[in-house]
Amino acid sequence: MELTATDVWVMVSAALVLLMTPGLAFFYGGMARAKAALNMMMMSFVSIGLVGVVWVLWGFGMTSAPEILGGLVGDPTADLGLSEHVGTGDLIGIGYAATFAIITVALISGAVADRTRFSAWVAFVPVWVTLVYCPLAYMVWGGGLLSADGAIGRRFGEAIDFAGGTVVHINAGVAALVLVYVLGRRAGWARGFHRPHNVPLVMIGAALLWFGWFGFNGGAAGSTGEAALIWVNTLVAPAAAMLGWLLVERVRDGRPTSLGAASGVVAGLVAITPACASLSPLGSLALGAVAGAGAALAVGLKYRFGYDDALDVVGVHLVAGLIGTVGIGFLAMPVDGVGGGLFYGGGIEQLTAQVVATVFTVAFTGVMTLLIALAIARTVGFRVSAEDEERGVDLSEHSELAYEFGPLGGLSADGDRAVSKDEVGV
Repeated sequence: MELTATDVWVMVSAALVLLMTPGLAFFYGGMARAKAALNMMMMSFVSIGLVGVVWVLWGFGMTSAPEILGGLVGDPTADLGLSEHVGTGDLIGIGYAATFAIITVALISGAVADRTRFSAWVAFVPVWVTLVYCPLAYMVWGGGLLSADGAIGRRFGEAIDFAGGTVVHINAGVAALVLVYVLGRRAGWARGFHRPHNVPLVMIGAALLWFGWFGFNGGAAGSTGEAALIWVNTLVAPAAAMLGWLLVERVRDGRPTSLGAASGVVAGLVAITPACASLSPLGSLALGAVAGAGAALAVGLKYRFGYDDALDVVGVHLVAGLIGTVGIGFLAMPVDGVGGGLFYGGGIEQLTAQVVATVFTVAFTGVMTLLIALAIARTVGFRVSAEDEERGVDLSEHSELAYEFGPLGGLSADGDRAVSKDEVGV
């Protein structure tokens, strides 16, 4: 089979999306405290290894094969491309889809920084991808319950989710919220307890995420015009979101921050993900500005409600994902003069579909993640001991340090104590 331009574009897009997970490792690693930086990066990197294996063995079949269980999931025993009958385009699609599953589960890890056993994370990743990500991806994109032909889609209308507002960001954000309640707060947690140890690393991670996101949103473009619209929207929405976040910081805190700029970019990228092919550039500016300001306000909710979301996964991915997914019901452009969001005179139909899909995703992910988390907590054990938490999960889980400073070794979490090499085991 001859390699087409479309095949090449999807391969390039898949590589861009795969790069996003190491970019996320930098983003989370810089946001973490010094004694957890390597652990945070490892949680992203091991997700690549675990999901890559799961995807070939059964994951892709669950998201694309003929439905079982009434449209909840595809057949995990389906041929995944290991026979000579599978074309090049199918194999490229398998690889592209795998990168979405990888980064979705990796996103969750930032919420539980500083206190998660690495062995528990290794157990959680394949189970969660199998029981939560794959069924939801099938329901939205594979012809299942939430698609146009599915039971929910037929009843309430098909929700628009071009690249993962429900499947990726709301899914990961809800899972993160469940995990932080199951694991509990870190010792000494309070407002001001946690400060990023390396903001330049955060900025590098955000830049890599933005770069890769053009493949994330644009890989499935069906025409040149659609690809151009997606590219522009993926540029302007995070730009507006960054400004929205910085404005909130300026008004609320008196000064804008580098961390706020990076977080605002990510919030805008999250919001535009489901809407990138449905909004005009002006609509994307509006959506991004609302998402950036909304996420900036939302990150403070953890202090009001008492949940320790270490790296603001809930505030950024869940809240911005909700804004982006529901916002389509207001801002979607008509297609050939038909439909569209409320602001285009399209009626309430699309908004209803978006809200129903959002509520279903929150409920499905919340229940399934809770069951998985409780099972792991009671068997493998999800949280490190108080002593290991104090020493730092880099030492307790990996016997490594992110930084070495001369013969005394590395720095502690707060940079106030030298760590000897005996503690590292070298």
